[in-house]
Parts: sequence; C-alpha cells; structure tokens
Amino acid sequence: MQISRRQFFKICAGGMAGTTVTALGFSPAVALAETRQYKLLRAKETRNNCTYCSVGCGVLMYSLGDGAKNAKSSIYHIEGDPDHPVSRGSLCPKGAGLIDFIHSAQRLQYPQYRAPGSDKWQRISWDEALDRISRLMKEDRDANFVEKNSAGVTVNRWPTTGMLCSSAASNETGMLDQRFSRALGMVGIDTQARLCHGPTVAALAATFGRGAMTNNWVDIKNANIVLVMGGNPAEAHPVGFKWALEAKVKNGAKLIVVDPRFNRSAAVADLYSPIRVGSDTTFLLGVVNYLLSHDKVQMAYVKAYTNANLLVDADYRFDEGIFSGYNEQEHKYDRTSWQYERDENGYAKRDPTLSHPRCVWNLLKDHVSRYTPDMVTSVCGTPKQDFLTICELLASTSVPDRTATIMYALGWTQHTAGAQIIRTAAIIQLLLGNVGMAGGGVNALRGHSNIQGYTDLGLLSLNLPGYLPLPSEKQPTLQDYLVQTTPKALLPEQVNYWKNTPKFFISLLKSFWGDNAQKGNDWGYDWLPKWDKSYDALAYSHMMQDGKVNGYIVQGFNPIAAFADSNKARDALAKLKYLVVIDPLATETSSFWQNHGELNNVDPSQIQTEVFRLPSSCFAEENGSIVNSARWLQWHYQGAEPPGEARHDGVVISGIFLRLRELYAKEGGANPAPILNMAWDYLEPADPSAEEITKEANGRALADLFDDQGKLILKKGQLLSDFSQLRDDGSTACFCWIYSGCWTELGNQMALRDNADPSGLGCTPGWAWSWPQNRRILYNRASADEQGKPWDPNRELIRWNGNKWTGTDVADYAATAAPGSSAGPFIMLSEGLGRLFAIDKMADGPFPAHYEPMESPLKFNPVYRRAIHNPAVRLYDADRLRIGTAAEFPYVATTYAITELFRHWTKHALLNAIAQPEQFVEIGEGLAKQKGIQAGDVVKVSSKRGYIKAKAVVTKRVRTLMIEGHPVETIGVPCHWGFEGTTKKGFLANILTPNIGDANSQTPEYKAFLVNVEKA
Repeated sequence: MQISRRQFFKICAGGMAGTTVTALGFSPAVALAETRQYKLLRAKETRNNCTYCSVGCGVLMYSLGDGAKNAKSSIYHIEGDPDHPVSRGSLCPKGAGLIDFIHSAQRLQYPQYRAPGSDKWQRISWDEALDRISRLMKEDRDANFVEKNSAGVTVNRWPTTGMLCSSAASNETGMLDQRFSRALGMVGIDTQARLCHGPTVAALAATFGRGAMTNNWVDIKNANIVLVMGGNPAEAHPVGFKWALEAKVKNGAKLIVVDPRFNRSAAVADLYSPIRVGSDTTFLLGVVNYLLSHDKVQMAYVKAYTNANLLVDADYRFDEGIFSGYNEQEHKYDRTSWQYERDENGYAKRDPTLSHPRCVWNLLKDHVSRYTPDMVTSVCGTPKQDFLTICELLASTSVPDRTATIMYALGWTQHTAGAQIIRTAAIIQLLLGNVGMAGGGVNALRGHSNIQGYTDLGLLSLNLPGYLPLPSEKQPTLQDYLVQTTPKALLPEQVNYWKNTPKFFISLLKSFWGDNAQKGNDWGYDWLPKWDKSYDALAYSHMMQDGKVNGYIVQGFNPIAAFADSNKARDALAKLKYLVVIDPLATETSSFWQNHGELNNVDPSQIQTEVFRLPSSCFAEENGSIVNSARWLQWHYQGAEPPGEARHDGVVISGIFLRLRELYAKEGGANPAPILNMAWDYLEPADPSAEEITKEANGRALADLFDDQGKLILKKGQLLSDFSQLRDDGSTACFCWIYSGCWTELGNQMALRDNADPSGLGCTPGWAWSWPQNRRILYNRASADEQGKPWDPNRELIRWNGNKWTGTDVADYAATAAPGSSAGPFIMLSEGLGRLFAIDKMADGPFPAHYEPMESPLKFNPVYRRAIHNPAVRLYDADRLRIGTAAEFPYVATTYAITELFRHWTKHALLNAIAQPEQFVEIGEGLAKQKGIQAGDVVKVSSKRGYIKAKAVVTKRVRTLMIEGHPVETIGVPCHWGFEGTTKKGFLANILTPNIGDANSQTPEYKAFLVNVEKA
C-alpha cells in the first residue's frame, strides 16, 4: 500500500467508494488517478446532502441507469459538491462512507414480522403488515382514547400509543408525521431533539427569542476569538470546523478549547484547558464575574440592547442555590416573583443609571460574585492561569471592532442543568456585545442532518410547527389558548412579533383541517389533542415500564441505543403489545427481543410484543428538504429507488393513515372526527409528493388578500411570499409559519444555488433558503447602534437607506422602523431586549447556578449549601433506586462521538467499520497504572444500571483533576457500537447512563455519571 490512512479517505470522498477499489482491479495508487474517467462514464449526476451531522454538506451522487421505464438506477459513487459554500467539495470520513451506507448489507429489503414469544423473523407482504398494524392501532385507540377529561373538557388525546420520529428524514416526511400523529390524538410523540439539543431551544429562546444557532457555519471565519466548549467539532462536525481554522489562518483568530479530554479540536487550538465533567456553569459564571469585575463589557450595547436596566419584582430572592417560589414536595418553582416590576401601564420599570439594587445589572453582579478564579479552579479543576488567560482573550472582544463566537454541542446539552449552561454562554455574549454580529453569536452545532427541521416542525410531545405550543387541557377553548399564549409587550413600542400568534395558529389549523376548519367550529381547535402532562421520551418510557403504553411507532430512530439506561428502555419495549419499526437498517431496537448473549441477554419466549420491521428509503432515495444547523433549508433530489420492497417513509405513514381512515369511516369508533377531517388531499394520497407538501409548509392564500390600503397582494390559491401575509380570519393556510417564503410564486427557494458572497462575510443569500425570511444572522439589528451606525464598519450586515433597512443580510427588525426607534433588536421577546435575567421562561431559575450532576464524585455542592443537584429536575422513584454513589462507583464517565462513526448508523457502513471496527474506552495513564490496566486490555466499565466491556485505550488525553482537594479520574466512553451492524459486536454505551434529564427539556444526562472500571 502506497497511501496513508488520510489518502484512503480522500479516495473514498473524492474519487470512488473505497470498498469498490479492489473489486475494480485497481491498486489504490492507480485508483487515485483513474477515478475521474470511471465515474463520469454513462453516469447521471444528482445533487443531495450528507445524511449525518447538521453541517449539511453538499454531495454529488453518480448513478447508472438510462432512465428507461424498467431500468433501475444504482448509485455507485458519491463525492463532495465543490459549489457548496459551506463544504466546498469536502467530506469527512463519515461522508466518505455514504456509498457504503446506501449499499449496506444491513439494508432492509422487505417487511418482516416477529410474533409474540417467537425467536425469529418471518417475511410478510406490505398489505399484511399495514392491515395488521392498522387493526392493532384502531383497537388500542378505541379502547383508550380520552375524548373528555374528568372535568368534562374536550381533550381528544390517545396516550397509549406513541411515535418516535426520525432525525434524518426530510421535512416533508416530518409534516406527514405531524398530520398523522395529531389526527389520531397522539401525545407521546418525540424526536431526536429530545435526546440532544432540547436545552438549546429552551435556553436560546428564553434569552434571545429563538432557539437556534444565531449565526452560520461560514460566518465563524469572521471571529477574532473562537471558544469551543461543550463540543468537539473537529471530530463531530469536521467540515464545519474548517471555518474555525479559517478564522485562525486568515483572521488571526485565537482558538480556545475547554474540554474534559484533549480532543482533536484541542490538537489545533491555541489554548487548551481541562475541565471536570458537569462543571461548565461554574466556569462560565466565572467568566461573567471576570467581565463585570474588570469592566470588560460593551456598555453601550448592554444598556441599549439587554434588560440590564429593568427592575425585578421585590419578592424575587436567591438563597444558597434555591430561587424564590420553590415547592420542595413537587420539586417545582412558582415563578411569579421572577417577573419585572411593572408600572401603571403594565410595562417593566427601568433604571437607566443602573443604580437601583433590584435592576438586573446589580442582581447579576451579586449573583456571580462568588464565582472567583479560585472557585473555578476548585470546582472545575481548570488551572487558574488557564482560566484567567481565557477570560482575558474573551474580554478582548468587549470592544466594537472585535467579536468572539462560541461553538458547542452535546457536551453542554446533555446535563441536568444543560439549558442553564447555554444560558450562561448567552449572557457572556450579550455582555460582550457579540450577539447579532458577524463573527459572534452562540452557535449550537446540531448533531443530525435534519434534527433542526424536525424541531421546527414541532415533532415533540408538547409542540406544534413553528414553535407553537400544543394546547393543554387548561386551554379548553381557542380563545383561552390565544389569550394565554399571545404575549403582551413589556415595554412600549416593541415589535413583540409573537403578538401574531393568532395568525400563525389559525393558519396552521386551516392547513390541518382544510375546508373542515371554519370560524363556527373555532377552526377545528377541538380536534387537536390537549395534554395533561409531559409525554417526553423519558416520561413515556417510564409509562411503558408501568404497562401504560401498548403501541409504539419508531421511525428512523433506535431508542434502546439512544434512550438513557438502555436496559430499562429494552424492558419497557417488552411491555408493549406492538412495536412498529420503520427504518432503512436493521437496528437494535427492532431486534430487542433477540438474545445476543451478554450484549442483550433476554429470553424471547417471555417477550410478547408483536414487532413489525418495515424497510424504508434513505436520504439518497427521496426528494425533499432538510434543515442544517444554520437554519438553511436545502432541497435534495432522489438518485435511486429504495432497494427491494423498501418504501419511502411518507408512503408507509400514508398507508397506515389511509387504512385507519377507511376503518373509521366504515366501522366508527372512538371520535373519528379528527381522523376523517384531517386534510390529506394530495394528488396521490398514498404517495404524496415532496413538492405538494412543501408548498403547504410555505402557505397559500385561501381568498384574495389585500393590504391595509386595499391593494390586492395575492390572489386566491397563490403561494405566500412570506409570513407577514398570514391572517387570523381563515383566509390563509400555512403548516409552518417560519418556513413561509421557502416556496413562493417565484419557485423553490430552497433549491437556489448561487454561492456568491459579495460582502466577503460568508453571507450567501442566493444559496438555499434560511428561516426566517432568508435571514442568515439572527438579531442582526444589534450589529448597529441605536442610530443605525454599525458597531464595526467592516462587519456591516444591514443599513438604513432612508426608508427601510437593507444590506448584506435581511434585517431582523421591522423593515420600516427607523434608527432611534424604541423597538429593541430582539423582536421575538416582549421587551425587545436580550435577557440577562430570563424572567419566568426557565424551569430552574432566571439566572444560571452551579449544581452537581445527579451522580457526582462530590457529596456536596461546593458553591451552595442548600441544593446539591438541580432542585427542579424530575426523578421517578424507580430511577432514584438506579442512581449510584461515589463510594460504589468512584470514577466520572462521559460519552462522546468519534470522527469515523456517527451515532449507531455508520457501524453499518463497511468503510467506517474498517476505520473503527472495535469498541473502546479511554482511560488516563494515572488511573490505568492504579488499576493495573494496559493498552489493549479488555476492561469492564460498570454503573448502577449495568456494565459494558471494551478495549482500553490508555492515554494522556484524559487527566487526573484536583477537585476540592481530591483527585477525580475521568473515563471516556464513545457511543457507537451495538449488537447489530458491520463492526465487531459491542455493548450499547447508554447501558451506563442514568434516566434523568435537564429540568427544562428532559434531555438525558449522558455527559456526567459515575462508574467503576476493572480488568475483565
């Protein structure tokens, strides 16, 4: 072999599938030279996007097949799209293996059925599968549907069958999922966001107004300081991370990495510093304290654009880890005292001088005062000088012409206080004046290719599309819902864009129910399910364990590999009457009933769950759109048909829904109205086209629309230009208001491919389409001062032309609100200001505070006396018994991803399996010496919930940290292997993790738990 490992991946990503090289008779060296000629021969080129992380890299797929009616295309080569403005032709090792994913030996070819108590699969037809599934669902719905609650309120919910939705299928599939599940009255629906970036939405929406990445991948190049913390983008988002390196090379930026491990991002950093798992809030609040105590704040920005000068209610208190309003029995807060003090008009009172003791500014200074450098070092294990250097570097961006950006991922979200870690980062950026700026922001690096899209589409138990909340049973009427969910401005003359909630919601109802939604029936409001409690994935798994759930539809999801405490999740599935798995691949969830020795030690004869395994298409076999982390909706095209008898996800969902509709039309049953009235009027109802569905998301006029001057702006039937045209009188229908503008009368905006960047700031408005309104940097009104002058002329994003805001980007502001207006730049918030103090929008406090992970190496909270752990977390009694202590499990563990593998998908791809064939864990040299473990030894890592076995990688990358005067050891646990796939069989890493989540989103605490380790 005359090539390196890196060159091997280059062959695969830039030439041909590496696994076909030998079969073609080429040596690798020859293959490198010969691929161009081979790949173009008789090939059809199709544009698509990588299906893995949320960078959304462009790919070009090459297939054979002349397009004749009986010819079936076959994709034989995939490479990066050189025109794509983010990836610029690059693919990472995961993307390099896409061809092996498509042609994996584990691709499902036909429907299969596992009978109760059986130890084998049997092949069945699609009609047999869908008829049986529909009958099981109808029987369960008829037996358990709740039309009215005990108070007589119409709630129309079905709590005993739920659905897990994909994170990589198209938006169009997601829209069908939403219609399907809500028509049936399901409340137990969720998506991968619950397990990864749920805290991002909770934190960023509460602070800025929207729960998404503030800037975009390419914009990272504009930063002067890049802080990577709570993530490892060099490993998890390699192509996106190139823009951080470009900031270093072309902008002289300093790259800082703070992480429990010296990881691949740290390897190219200017400064790396370690941190104890679960102590990030302390570190970041220490930065806040440093900025405030050293006067390193962009004061003009803070006074004009944050709530620093607003006064907080006199009843607000914080005492040693507990905020005012805490109920110890319920482990919940009454948040009434977390509001502003109001004047006679209901507006928040202000103190422009910042001298009032209850203004947010002074409360924040007092709150963070104990987070000194010494406290940070003691709690986090970070060397004091490292911490001070990082503070100084971040503080250097408190001037108008320098910016810092923060890149984070699951290392911040997957904690019991994950949302508050992110809140603290947002506070730092507000103090530095870095929000709304090119090269600034808080950049959440989403993990899955369309998890942003599925979050946007409301595929979570208590959500609806466009971040509208699903009604609760305490909102029995439409008027109740609109009054309770539509905010009133907290300061005069604010944009307060959520005031348009009635337009968004009624247009959604018209999209749901079509002509059946009329003013006389409140636009079909009663047909929506009304919730009584949270049905998030952790709660629903607990309900399964208690025998309160009978059916589960799992689409493109692998819950026993993804849910916390895998053994509990597996046992919960065994309590179901039926399980439907829709997936391109053979997953551990679909075969949870099979005995795989100690990897999955079960007795199939004792498991009575009926299991259906339905083969679906993958990314390369569908048309549609996905949304990357930067909110870009990118259209991709089908390059081949699914293999064997596999069907598109939408065809499968439609097949079940149409059968259920037919059964209810013929037989009646529990409230058929929502099912019969749901709009499903596609040209081919059994196979809706992606184009039809996307136009529903965009919205259209149902009658002629006129502006305030009586001018006709849209004719009946025309597609909306943007969401400003929505109405609350039933004259518009729009499935997802934030997507309005994605497909207009001008055509498919998501398919645009103009990568021009005239400003040089990485803003490419002609490539794809970004929500909202094709805006590339959120809150960009804050990039200029109150008079409209850019803080930094070299980073100008918008400008006032005398009549309206124009510029490089679409202004995130009222277009005609002139400079000097009282309206703040954070237009989705009712006060228009970035929130240093989050008022009542967070479940666990208006300010962040340090709490220990639920499993901690410490017996106390070193910062506060009254609360060791987050007081607002939900912990079921059964899970409390499965929480370990440091006496029994003395070492800290954390899970993470590696470059070559993506979650539990790429272990099915041969190229990736070759690159990382076998399960391992990382152990520091000190701990290894102490335990007599050498590199390559098989070790047993155990927690209160179970154990895994893996090869030991003994490394300097994981240090011993001194915490409160005691040594703390950390074990790194990659989370990719299982008992299905092409790699060597392995244990599911989440066997080890506790079943407890973030207080705001219930995202599980995968990143901090206790284990023991010993030689196996």
